[in-house]
Amino acid sequence: MNRRNGTAAEDDRVLKARHRAMWALGDYPALAREIIPTLGATLVRSCEVEAGDRVLDVATGSGNAAVPAALAGGEVVACDLTPELLDAGREQAARHNVKIEWRVADAEALPFADGEFDVVMSCVGVMFAPHHRAAADELVRVCRPGGTIGLLNWTPEGFVGQMFAAMQPYLAPPPPGVRPPPLWGDEEHVRSLLGGLVQDLTMRRDIARVDLFDTPEAFRDYFKSHYGPTIAAYRGIADQPERVAALDRDLAELARRHDRDGVWEWEYLLVTARR
Repeated sequence: MNRRNGTAAEDDRVLKARHRAMWALGDYPALAREIIPTLGATLVRSCEVEAGDRVLDVATGSGNAAVPAALAGGEVVACDLTPELLDAGREQAARHNVKIEWRVADAEALPFADGEFDVVMSCVGVMFAPHHRAAADELVRVCRPGGTIGLLNWTPEGFVGQMFAAMQPYLAPPPPGVRPPPLWGDEEHVRSLLGGLVQDLTMRRDIARVDLFDTPEAFRDYFKSHYGPTIAAYRGIADQPERVAALDRDLAELARRHDRDGVWEWEYLLVTARR
């Protein structure tokens, strides 16, 4: 390995370690359970998971899609970069009395054979892998010919995409080659990643309705305590009180603009394709 390749590999290890640590912050399992409890089941239905299907849930988090896939009769493997999230997933699977194999794995280098799975899916998960081309290639590689690939991703224009845009000025610039996660919610970007590798690519936008918060400030404070990326943004500016106050205002104002009598509509893109 030459020095340039060795440096790139070390930079990638550092980046993945930061991602792993970021998603262990706060309480993402509670957030997924309390705010987006139905999205995993929505994805499973779109993938038409049936009894006996070998299913891989990539970047599973705490199993928001893996558990519904197992309840549908799938033989499920759930993988994620962050072990702490898998621990929460095991507890959730136990509560639903389903069997799931849990694996620590990088979405950009999946430890599975070519064509091993009938269904490969990810619910607001793989979109956060930093290198989109590598992640897309892995999704396709581990799916058998004729199998199904299904994704549910936040859109750039929707609430969560706009939240990331609001946080971006307060974050350090990403390393070269790292793409914004909400691009996975853009039809043209998804087509550029998957279009030449799959058949029957379909995409449609839909809405998750969130009514957990009484005020915009309640939304902001919940994400400051529960959501790893938001927590990391605040930690990066903790010694700059003016910027902390500005980010407080920006997130509350974002929520205020989207507030419809206590209901927030969070847009996502639902993607299905045949390998």
